[in-house]
Amino acid sequence: MTERLSTSSPAGTTGAATGDRLPPARFAYDRHTWKEIAHLLANLPAALIGFVYVVVMLAVGVGLTVTVVGLPLLAAGLVGARQSGKLERARARALLGVRVDEPSPLPLRSRSGFLAQLWMSLKDPVGWRTVLYDFIRFPWGVFTFCVTLTSLLVLWPVLPFIARGLTNVDRAMVRGLLSPSDGLERRIAELESDRGIVVDTAAADLRRIERDLHDGAQARLVNLAMGLGLAKEKLLEDPDTAAAMVDEAHGEVKLALQELRDLARGIHPAVLTDRGLDAALSSVASRCTVPVQVTVDLAERPAAAIEGIAYFTVSELLQNVSKHSGARSASVEVWRTSDRLLIQVGDDGHGGARLDGGTGMKGLADRLSAVDGLFVVDSPEGGPTTITAELPWRDRTGADGAAGTSRPPARSH
Repeated sequence: MTERLSTSSPAGTTGAATGDRLPPARFAYDRHTWKEIAHLLANLPAALIGFVYVVVMLAVGVGLTVTVVGLPLLAAGLVGARQSGKLERARARALLGVRVDEPSPLPLRSRSGFLAQLWMSLKDPVGWRTVLYDFIRFPWGVFTFCVTLTSLLVLWPVLPFIARGLTNVDRAMVRGLLSPSDGLERRIAELESDRGIVVDTAAADLRRIERDLHDGAQARLVNLAMGLGLAKEKLLEDPDTAAAMVDEAHGEVKLALQELRDLARGIHPAVLTDRGLDAALSSVASRCTVPVQVTVDLAERPAAAIEGIAYFTVSELLQNVSKHSGARSASVEVWRTSDRLLIQVGDDGHGGARLDGGTGMKGLADRLSAVDGLFVVDSPEGGPTTITAELPWRDRTGADGAAGTSRPPARSH
């Protein structure tokens, strides 16, 4: 079983995918040919409606720009043009087999103020490209309608080839003018989603820290204060009991300090800041219930944020190895390839790990996706399990602290 979460989609996915390829045109009429003919005959009414809409919209909007209502009308017209483009994409998808991604919607609700929303609508590239599409489509729609209708009556034996040639132009126009802007729209949607993941993750971490403080160290400190208060009252009348209570309070102090150290290590371990991934991952591996071989091959340390994500990713995965894998041994490898930091954690357990398996892997995948990372789970039933994570490499700067020294390459533990 292999599961993969990728944060970035390759540019140009708006083109025809492998599954969208049409069979070659031939003399016989099949369903693809009839769909193309229907599309070409529908070009005239669709182009006429679109052309009339944009002409009226531009004439009224631009003509009334000297008044207060001109620009709002033009902005509303561009929003309507977006809907026209949506209908054209649906028609091309149904009749021509063209798969074009839908542009991300205008984030009007996230903008405060009427003027900000108005300006965003007026400069919307999707709306303006749809206007251009409707202008170009009018003469083309008239031409294709006439040619197709004439060919149905006169040139019907070769009409499939004519229809394929004409609809190929339609496909190019849809992909060129009605698709998202060179992946920019798609990238904006991804970043908006990643921002939500980062906010949710930070909020969950804060709740976890608050819960750990409230249920752990804070509760112990409250008991400590109460115990010392009682010992103070008994100090004069019963010194032996007071001494025993002080001794008990001393033990509570030690436990509270240990819990605070564990909490601080969970936020950001000191060994990671001082000595880097090599030492920090070796420390995590020593707490795993199975033997773990750690190999870190880094000539230098990455940025502190990337280093921290890598550390907590490995820490979470090794906890899963201890709790769920049933493995006898595990391995951790970290290395750099070009501008990516690669992490691979493997074990010889029973396998069957999944992103939705309730082991926290979905959360790890979301954290990596928020920084343009990649998370791949290869865990067939019966094992072994190999989990690969990629992070973007960012060089360590002076702001990351004085610990950004070079690391010796390829150390194994």
